[in-house]
Amino acid sequence: MILNKKLKEKMDESISAVLPISVIVLLLSIFVVPMETGTIALFLVGAFMLIIGMAFFQLGAEMSMTPLGEGVGSHIMKSRRLIVLILVCLVMGMIITIAEPDLQVLANQVPSIPSSTLIWTVAVGVGVFLVIAVLRILFHMSLPLLLCILYAGLIALSFAAPADFIAVAFDSGGVTTGPMTVPFIMAIGIGLSATRSDKNGASDSFGLIAFCSIGPVIMVLLLGIFFHPGEAAYNATPVPDVVTMQDVMREFLHMIPDHGKEVIFSVFPVLAVFLLFQIISKRFHKNQMIKMIIGFLYTIIGLILFLTGVSVGFAPVGSLLGSSLAGQPWKWLLIPVGGLIGYYIVKAEPAVQVLNKQVEDVTNGSISRASMNLCLSVGVSASVALALARVLTGISIYWLLIPGYITALILTRFVPKVFVGIAFDSGGVASGPMTSTFLLPLAMGACTAVGGNVTTDAFGVVAMVAMAPLIAVQIMGFRYNIELKKSISLSAILLDIDDDEIMEFEEE
Repeated sequence: MILNKKLKEKMDESISAVLPISVIVLLLSIFVVPMETGTIALFLVGAFMLIIGMAFFQLGAEMSMTPLGEGVGSHIMKSRRLIVLILVCLVMGMIITIAEPDLQVLANQVPSIPSSTLIWTVAVGVGVFLVIAVLRILFHMSLPLLLCILYAGLIALSFAAPADFIAVAFDSGGVTTGPMTVPFIMAIGIGLSATRSDKNGASDSFGLIAFCSIGPVIMVLLLGIFFHPGEAAYNATPVPDVVTMQDVMREFLHMIPDHGKEVIFSVFPVLAVFLLFQIISKRFHKNQMIKMIIGFLYTIIGLILFLTGVSVGFAPVGSLLGSSLAGQPWKWLLIPVGGLIGYYIVKAEPAVQVLNKQVEDVTNGSISRASMNLCLSVGVSASVALALARVLTGISIYWLLIPGYITALILTRFVPKVFVGIAFDSGGVASGPMTSTFLLPLAMGACTAVGGNVTTDAFGVVAMVAMAPLIAVQIMGFRYNIELKKSISLSAILLDIDDDEIMEFEEE
């Protein structure tokens, strides 16, 4: 009964997330970009599978990945053996990244680099920087200071990488933190901070995803320096030729086995780690074990349906929309359309909902899921509009990324520490499967239509989506801090508290 209630809640969330995007695409097909009935049927069936897949995935992640992550985090923290902590985080970071479907999607769209080479490079980056993130929590290092140092080094390194490789490198950091990695890594942070009793324990549970987004960018930039990729040749995602609903269903049924193998192969190492962890730690009792195994099953089912719906129904329509809009005399309409899609598409990211719930729990409701969703939607909307403007104009990605990151890093000095971690984590989770399988094909289709360079102009849309929430959420934190100070000052007047006590309370 409880399980059915939770599944219904997840289903309602999925419907509210996917429905706006479906309406936008349908309206565009009626008034702006005429589409064949078969194409619309593919899109609608894909949307239905997306809703079901997201619901099962989110329920499964809540039942399996979250408790496993918390268990691993608290166990390695209690062991107090530094070498064990480093090895476990390194291996777990690599395993969970290889299981990330977002990365598979991006790797298959970068023809200049073998998919396995890119995946393993990114996996090493996540593993190494997960270690750094955990050591930061262990040794109480400043998150804003480390972020400033790492981003400064990252930008400096990018100038040594090939120009055609920079956008792909930044995109790799965005897709790494998706529906598989976010629940696990967030839970590790919560498990680690739960063993601490100091006042910064809760805020330090955030920031792991931020580090796991930086690592892949640095590693892929290094790969670009030494690998010297060849010229990329973009092949647009074709829209299947369908006439009847039987043809439509055949397209989806044909892809389910392929995505099933991909998902099972990706999730199996995580399941193996779960069983090994249980053998070593004996942390979970029998009922918990059964519940978590069912959760893994739900996760697999959800991801298979999600990826099938996106790849068959969403990616082809995204590419078609991009090329059709950019091929018209009024191609600039692509920018507001992209902004509108960006506003709603972030709500359809499974990892965003996982993060928002954990933010609400850790902050005891002071930062609600509704306010997080609004901030992320506004930020992603602006970033998608800018990314598509870059596709149409061909300006360098540096003109957008460098000012954006500088602004985000400056804001870290003026917002509460917990908001810094939340903001940089939000950047990673905002760029998930929907971004890499709908917005990226949209940008690629538009870039091809205007005769641009796909590698330098279309790639980078994921990086833009990942950057915008860094600014938007910190602005929310800045406003929250001002309101908090006003509230404290008013309370001080009413209770006759002196200035020294106010300062002490604000520091806490």
